[in-house]
Amino acid sequence: MSETIDARGLSCPQPVLDTLAQIAAMGSGELKVLVDTEASKENVARAAQSKGWRVESITEDNGEYCLKLTGA
Repeated sequence: MSETIDARGLSCPQPVLDTLAQIAAMGSGELKVLVDTEASKENVARAAQSKGWRVESITEDNGEYCLKLTGA
């Protein structure tokens, strides 16, 4: 199962809260999170890892970040 969260334009902690809620709802699978600040990128990655999810990749395009997260 793959889901995407578009958290661009949201200020912290909303991207983290949205990510954690989706991780809890999914349990496992692949999740892409779109954010537009360095702080949100770091905080979302850290929050996902704290729940046992892996950060497979982080790509940056013109100041926007796409985090690809996976959970088993």
